[in-house]
Amino acid sequence: MRSKFKWIFTLLVALTMQFSFAQEKTITGVVSDELGPIAGANVVVKGTTRGTTTDFDGNYAISAKQGDVLVVSYVGYANQEVTVGAASSYNVTIKAAQLEEVVVTAALGVKKSEKAVTYAAQSVKGEDLTEARESNIVNSLSGKIAGVQVTSSSGAVGASSRIVLRGASTITGNNQALFVIDGIPYDNTSYGNAGSSGGRDLPNGAASINPDDVESVTVLKGPTAAALYGIRASKGVILITTKSGKNKNGKIEVAFNNNTTFSNPLRLPSYQNSYGQGATSDFFEFVDGAGGGYNDSVDESWGPALDRGLEFVQWDSYKVGGAPLPWRSYKDNVKNFYDTGLSQSNTLTLSRGDEFSNFRMSIGNTSEKGMIPFTDFKKFNVGLNGSMKLGNKLTANVNVNYFNNKSNNLPNVGYTSENPVQQFLWSARNVNFPALRDWRNLPLAAVGTAAEGTPLNWNTVFQNNPYWALETNRSTLDQDRIVGSFGLNFKFDDNWSINGKVSLDQYSQRETLRKEIGTNEYQDGYYADINRRYSEINAETILTWNKDLSESFKLTLNGGLNSLKRVRSNAIGELTGGLELPGLFTLSNVKSGTTPVIDSNYYEQRINSVFGFGQLSFKNYAFLDFTARNDWSSLFSPENNSFFYPSVTASFILSDMLGFSNSTINYAKVRGGWSKVGGVGPLSEYSLNTTYGLSNNNFGTISSVPNTQWNPDIKPESTTGIEVGLDVNAFKNRVRFAATYYSQKGEDLILPTQVSSASTFTNAWLNAATMTNKGIELQLGATVVKNENFSFDVDLNFAKNKNEVVDLGGQDSYVLGGQWGMELQAIPGQAYGAIVGFPYLRNDQGQIVYENGLPVTNNEQLAVLGNITPDWTGGANFTFKYKNFDLSTLIDAKMGGELFSMTYMWGRYAGTLAETTIGRETGVVGNGVMSDGNGGWQPNNVVVDAKTFNQYAYNYSNFTESGIFDASYVKLRQVSLGYSLPKNWLRGTFIQDFKVSVVGRNLALLYSKVPHIDPETGFSSSNGEQGQEFGQLPSARTYGFNINVKF
Repeated sequence: MRSKFKWIFTLLVALTMQFSFAQEKTITGVVSDELGPIAGANVVVKGTTRGTTTDFDGNYAISAKQGDVLVVSYVGYANQEVTVGAASSYNVTIKAAQLEEVVVTAALGVKKSEKAVTYAAQSVKGEDLTEARESNIVNSLSGKIAGVQVTSSSGAVGASSRIVLRGASTITGNNQALFVIDGIPYDNTSYGNAGSSGGRDLPNGAASINPDDVESVTVLKGPTAAALYGIRASKGVILITTKSGKNKNGKIEVAFNNNTTFSNPLRLPSYQNSYGQGATSDFFEFVDGAGGGYNDSVDESWGPALDRGLEFVQWDSYKVGGAPLPWRSYKDNVKNFYDTGLSQSNTLTLSRGDEFSNFRMSIGNTSEKGMIPFTDFKKFNVGLNGSMKLGNKLTANVNVNYFNNKSNNLPNVGYTSENPVQQFLWSARNVNFPALRDWRNLPLAAVGTAAEGTPLNWNTVFQNNPYWALETNRSTLDQDRIVGSFGLNFKFDDNWSINGKVSLDQYSQRETLRKEIGTNEYQDGYYADINRRYSEINAETILTWNKDLSESFKLTLNGGLNSLKRVRSNAIGELTGGLELPGLFTLSNVKSGTTPVIDSNYYEQRINSVFGFGQLSFKNYAFLDFTARNDWSSLFSPENNSFFYPSVTASFILSDMLGFSNSTINYAKVRGGWSKVGGVGPLSEYSLNTTYGLSNNNFGTISSVPNTQWNPDIKPESTTGIEVGLDVNAFKNRVRFAATYYSQKGEDLILPTQVSSASTFTNAWLNAATMTNKGIELQLGATVVKNENFSFDVDLNFAKNKNEVVDLGGQDSYVLGGQWGMELQAIPGQAYGAIVGFPYLRNDQGQIVYENGLPVTNNEQLAVLGNITPDWTGGANFTFKYKNFDLSTLIDAKMGGELFSMTYMWGRYAGTLAETTIGRETGVVGNGVMSDGNGGWQPNNVVVDAKTFNQYAYNYSNFTESGIFDASYVKLRQVSLGYSLPKNWLRGTFIQDFKVSVVGRNLALLYSKVPHIDPETGFSSSNGEQGQEFGQLPSARTYGFNINVKF
């Protein structure tokens, strides 16, 4: 009986196994589109974690049983499902996703199909930002989006970047777009104080973002698109969506990215190498660098000719007992000063998702060593993004990111001896800069000189040893930041849902500034310790109702509340009187007889908002969007703190509505809208309150008097805009075109106005100015070639914006910034950012007038010499794919506008630039006219020695016009060449994808009319520091490699 039972049991097991194996089988096939096989398509058994990807020839193989459903997916294509039957081979043809299947992130994070978007919004995929990456993600948008102007202040580590959409929209306030990350408003402030007289350029807030965490960037360019953000939205919005664990089909995915790049200056000034240090060409002798010798205190290069066998006592003659050394040039002395920069970025991610939950964790680290010696910048981030269904109706979402930015030394800019680039403009061409690097083994500067106690330098009156200054006088930064949100979404039924979210953006930042005793501008030393704190909390609730009103009409309505609380505080301690002991940088090391300067402040702001938005659609080809928002802000008086911002937009899918969709025109949409949004201009917390300035009086007590006049009638700035556009896809979506026209008018723009001192007030804020922007934006994309092995795509964009300052409330002008005789102004009738300064005197034919061989100055009256606003901007991206190779090239252009270069002015004055060799031996005849003695003009023919000519014609107190140049440029912005390992090579390994790329950014300046510098320049990201430079830290050319691995 027992043996019989065992036999029956064995038979049942065998039959079960046979049945099981009969059910399981290997399914094979080829995935293709209309042009041939597709490599890298995903094939997954629906509802399971089993999946595979197609090889280079589109082949796949997967285990499945009869009745299983295979889901085939590929980026840019609609998912295709195949039910497994009796057959074992299934070839699948997938089609490009239709526009209703392409999802766009709109205002407040709402997801819409591209067909339903009624305004101009352009997106960039995260993968387009990471391969040839920038440390500052803002720079990665250059040339990729129409109407977006990005300016990188320099190629230094930690440099700030500026992003402006559709031109300036406020006179005195922040003109940059609002950043929103996963629905969290994100502060993009840069706290740098860079300017013409020196200072630091600190990174803007967006520089913290790890590009590897970004899924997409959507730019809402104008007020029509951004109206739902109310008072903060008049400059447009940058929506960043980070990656999640969605669509992982229950599989755990591990990914690793390494990006390693090297950098060197894109462009350096062309220096002359024919004449050395000195004020005269006859002789030179170095004794102490401070005037003890002959011309040794002169930091110019109008001295004796180089490389002609002469010998003089020089700064390094101490090595040979003070004997003369050959008077020779060092042609690459500036180039050799710079180090090769190195940036290494690593990101490791872990993600998983299914129909119930998903998560993605990431950890990233970036370490940068700057081209400027002894400078660095480091970034570290950890992030978690996840969601989970808590039953059938409730979903929880969490998003937390921690960022740390740190630098042991950020470079100084502008006119300061701590900026080495400024020293190069004055430096002797006979100085070998690398010989100064080992400063610890150099003799000390002579007693009694300005640089006493510091290492020897070629000049000790105006300049410190540049390496000593960089290594000793450090500017440090340490920022910790947490950005996160927690939200719940409850779906009552198919029509009603409610979403609640609390978000936080909070950081603390410490900066220190160290100036050692003996520093040129700080003989007794200096130290500052700055601590900043920032916190913004947003609590938001949105109730949503959607309903199919009929077979034709669908309606979605949303209503919400938002409460914002923003707190800022700063505390600073300074030793302005100097240090007691050298090398000790602490507030307790105060010089005897002086006291530290201590200051602190606290700011708090609240904005409460109610808003609503909705969309009515008809037959999925006509869409009407409407929004309304009311903000109550604590910045304004109770009588004026409520303001309402509406918008209405509409679009019509003509191809569907008129039924002409065919193989030629696949899709055509017209769109248009009107909006009104607001802004606070330059106002910050307590700007409108009566404030007090403290001073000492004759009785030894502290008195206070009000200096800002209270104006209860001030109200927010407002921007009204209209926008119309056309989107067309043709030839089976292989040609894509979009055009947008917009007109925006900013009114009640806030300006400070001077008040009579008799009232004890010095200034008051008024709603006084009006400014307009009108422009067009064009986008053209084409898949020129696409076959089984090769494809070629072109994407072009073009934008032209006409800006005009219409009125300044009766003022003739408003000064935004400036330097060295040049002013940047807002002037009625001109575009924002007029460059104003001293012009040449010209005759009625526009020729420069000369007298005694020198141009005649007209410095008694300022004139408009140019404008920083470009005529147009554009970009061209070319993408080639051949089998497993891909090549991408981006060209970026900005045409029109002017800039002011003090580098050129001082370089001519100091005799260091290549142009100053002209006429050294024979004299200079300036290009212009002089009086013929009879009331007419004749060509100037008076010979003047080169030094006299250059130091007069390029002296900022005489002329500004000689430093004005056309700021147009065309750049080879990006090149990447990648190779992906074939899938069949990876089969049987734990690696799913492996790609390696050779990458480069900012590789070449293809066109420029500006001599010696990169025309993409600005001291920092602030309004008043644009379109001008002095001692510009060079922009960086970067090149290296990128490795992406998925497991």
